[in-house]
Amino acid sequence: MTSPSDIAAMPPADNARPESGEGEPPEPFGLGSSPLRTDALPKALGIYPYASDLWAEGLLWGAVLRAPHPHARIVSVDTSAALALPGVRAVVTAEDLPAGPDGGRDGAPHGPVVADRPILAAGVVRHHGEPVAAVAAEHPDTARLAAALIVVEYELLEPVTDPEQSFTAPPLHPDGNLFRHLPLRTGDPEAVGEVVVEGLYQVGRQDPAPLGAEAGLAVPRPDGGVELHLSSTDPHGDRDRTAACLGLEPDRVRLVVTGVPGATADREDLSFQVTLALLALRTGRPVKMTLTREESFHTHTTRHPALLRYRHHADAEGRLVKVEAQILLDGGAYADVSAEALAAATAFSVGPYVCPNVFVDAWAVRTNNPPAGRMRGEGALQTCFAYESQLDQLAVRLGLDPVEIRRRNALSTGDSMPTGQAVTCPAPVTALLDAVASEPLPALPVDDPDADWLLPGGPGGAGDPASVRRGIGYAVGMVHMLGAEGEDEVSTATVRVSGDHATVICAAVDSGQGFATLARQIVQSVLGVSEVYIAPVDSDQSIAGPSARGRHTWVSGGAVERAALMVRHQLLQPIAANFGMSVELLSIADGKITSYDGVLGMPVGEALEGKELWATAQCRPHPTEPLDEAGQGDAFVSIAFCAMRAVVDVDIELGAVRVVDVTVAQDVGRALNPRQIEDRIEAGVAQGVGLALLEDLRTEGGMLVNPSLTGYRLPTALDTPEVRVAALLEERDVVATFGAKAVSAAPAVVAPAAVAAAVRAATGLPVGRLPIRAEDAVSA
Repeated sequence: MTSPSDIAAMPPADNARPESGEGEPPEPFGLGSSPLRTDALPKALGIYPYASDLWAEGLLWGAVLRAPHPHARIVSVDTSAALALPGVRAVVTAEDLPAGPDGGRDGAPHGPVVADRPILAAGVVRHHGEPVAAVAAEHPDTARLAAALIVVEYELLEPVTDPEQSFTAPPLHPDGNLFRHLPLRTGDPEAVGEVVVEGLYQVGRQDPAPLGAEAGLAVPRPDGGVELHLSSTDPHGDRDRTAACLGLEPDRVRLVVTGVPGATADREDLSFQVTLALLALRTGRPVKMTLTREESFHTHTTRHPALLRYRHHADAEGRLVKVEAQILLDGGAYADVSAEALAAATAFSVGPYVCPNVFVDAWAVRTNNPPAGRMRGEGALQTCFAYESQLDQLAVRLGLDPVEIRRRNALSTGDSMPTGQAVTCPAPVTALLDAVASEPLPALPVDDPDADWLLPGGPGGAGDPASVRRGIGYAVGMVHMLGAEGEDEVSTATVRVSGDHATVICAAVDSGQGFATLARQIVQSVLGVSEVYIAPVDSDQSIAGPSARGRHTWVSGGAVERAALMVRHQLLQPIAANFGMSVELLSIADGKITSYDGVLGMPVGEALEGKELWATAQCRPHPTEPLDEAGQGDAFVSIAFCAMRAVVDVDIELGAVRVVDVTVAQDVGRALNPRQIEDRIEAGVAQGVGLALLEDLRTEGGMLVNPSLTGYRLPTALDTPEVRVAALLEERDVVATFGAKAVSAAPAVVAPAAVAAAVRAATGLPVGRLPIRAEDAVSA
């Protein structure tokens, strides 16, 4: 049997900063600097090892059989032909998973909030591509052939694919079709404004399209447990849910985080890893699975498609009087985090604006469409598109500048949200708007005879340059940080110092947000040690929670800082005692320990010589509470804001759109790593532009019709505009670690609304759906 030590191609840990070349000045370090990520060059060169590169002695290969129908009853499953194929070592179905509470084979349902999604379909398939059976074989081609030989007899059922029909359709699941209904009621329902505008808005299904398709390795352990090597973003949550699905104690499942290429959502659906573990336990051998890109589209969750109806009332000066809305999120076949997404959509339904009267009804429902789940700004993005479109309508009706109408309604610190929660964090909405509005506009392509390729359609395209119109649009949005509605947020970190280097042990996964770099900077700032090693992450470490909603900057960063401060005290205490002063009179800066009076000046390395110091600490932000039956409650720990100006060129005859420029101003609290923040903003804008113009995972009758990177269009370098950061506003949030706010989600939330506003300005058309199709941008 292969032991974990036999596993090859493990990715290197995120180690200390690169050494400077001879004669070069030392690279700046610590908070406020912008060191290069140590994994940046290997990833850029394509030599960084991912989970798909893993190998172990005696390796078997796994493959999954997926349902070809969006809704059907499983009449029978015949695995005999697959088992008879030479080289096949195991075939598993729902019958091989532990029995449910009533003794039936229910497929070991799981879920991050509600356990309603079976690992392998049991009795009924509820979406196209749902896993039905899995195979382990000596060769990957043999495994896939064996999966294809499994004969499943289906009784087709009528799929429910329209979320509006879900309310009256027969139940698709024992839990029913309604995931959550959340009403929000505040103010006077009879209030009426002098100007009223209405709109119907649609947001399509966006796929996270991860850089690497799902892959992993499961290795059976001598104690009857299993070790999983996966690019997980929540090692402890995945471990616990995997153990529960397999009927094992959590300590008999170990999850090692391996080669995360980047994530804007959950890295993989749990059924992938449980099936992998089940095959390893069944065969007693290591099993590896690497999905194709088409399988990847079927495996992970997507952004919630949404239908939003809005009515805004305003007075003659453009100040909001009342907002009414109906919000419908299509959660797909299983619950996942639909309840959480709905809470954000409802709470942020008015946006970063003050309105005394708000009446919203929001629903998340079950359909036979692909499951929707966590993705940057879930819930907040959909409503941002709607409320910003409404403000543009009001501006036109009242003859106001789009920036001015936003200024007149802008939320400020101390104001209340429609949920009744006071905004106690910095809310510089007006300053963000002013920053983007004051930036100079880009030049027109017609001013440069060599820039015709910049026009929609490119040089020599079918379009006529005389048909190109430029549009400028503005949008402001907000996202919450950390968990919401009473979710417990906690992270633990250990900092160990030995000699001239330090080690950080924290199970916070760096999924692209740069936590490993930040943890290094924290330790460098607190302890003055330049060489900091970040230990690889596994579930044997103390819990740090999932990589989502910017929580690791706040919670895990806070744990690292507290542990480092405890080590700092251990280091300085004997020195202070020796000089007859308190620790508070000593400081560490630029690698030196100095006293307040300048008498003491000692290199940190000298003070650490021969010592090994360590400390473990936790960070847990203040608690929140669930929204009540009227949508009221302090549901969020803190909020981040972002403003954008988008400039587009539109060929109004062809409907071709080119995003020329996006200018961003963001509320960051404190810029801990300015270059990394700007990189994250640019990435968020690219993702938002993708949803605005290109990305649409389409279904017909519940069947995915474009599950490939040729059918599902992603923005390339030519589609991504120049992104200019007008301001990183540093007004510190006093309750946040270092006063910093999350960065990545807000630009992704605001960019689609800004691009839509710019297209609306160029064409004079309403633009009520995302992504914007060519016919939506054709103007007479």
